[in-house]
Amino acid sequence: MKKEKLCIGLLVAVEMDSVFARYGKPDRTEIRNGFEVSVYEDGERILCFIHSGIGELAAAAATELLLDRYGAELVVNFGVVGGLTEEMSRTKLTVVTQVVHYDFDLSGIDPVKPGQYPGYPDVWIPADEALVNRALEISPELKPVICASADRFVALPEDKARLHSLYGAEICEMESAGVLLTCRRSGIPCLMIKAVADGLTGGGEEYYEALEKSASLCFEITDQIIRSL
Repeated sequence: MKKEKLCIGLLVAVEMDSVFARYGKPDRTEIRNGFEVSVYEDGERILCFIHSGIGELAAAAATELLLDRYGAELVVNFGVVGGLTEEMSRTKLTVVTQVVHYDFDLSGIDPVKPGQYPGYPDVWIPADEALVNRALEISPELKPVICASADRFVALPEDKARLHSLYGAEICEMESAGVLLTCRRSGIPCLMIKAVADGLTGGGEEYYEALEKSASLCFEITDQIIRSL
């Protein structure tokens, strides 16, 4: 029996230029539920890239579209992030092992910690361990990290230091919680590859200066990983 092609959904918030630079014109482009989806197909796999836009709600909706409409069997979220420690200098490449949605808070009505979702033993939402290990086998230069995720661009060094102190997070951004929670509810594995665009003392200006380079390096690693699956 002929094996069906593996469908991989790839979600990016803003950095689609790196995809087009590497893959060229997609086989087809579709507008679904307000999202633009670029589809590439070869003999072994179907790659569905969705440009989610910024924020947790947009990321969750885009992820659900990849699962329901395109039947994605694996979701890869790649993009650029902020660094929360001195080690996370510009263009540091990372693989996310856990996500904390730090502005989610039911502690006022339930006996849980701020950031803790019902059904989870603590605030850290685990990524797919097998995929993380596979990514590290393929690209040992990746740094395993905890990601602090929420609908807020974190610019001030004191706010970055606070997130690291509270949650042990090394990076922060605005989509991973929405992507990971949506995948986990559907039982679909999710891999998150991130590159740091602004460091501990950087803000919006540094982020935009490093955006293109960081995005390109991030997708280069992501491409190596998905081609090996």
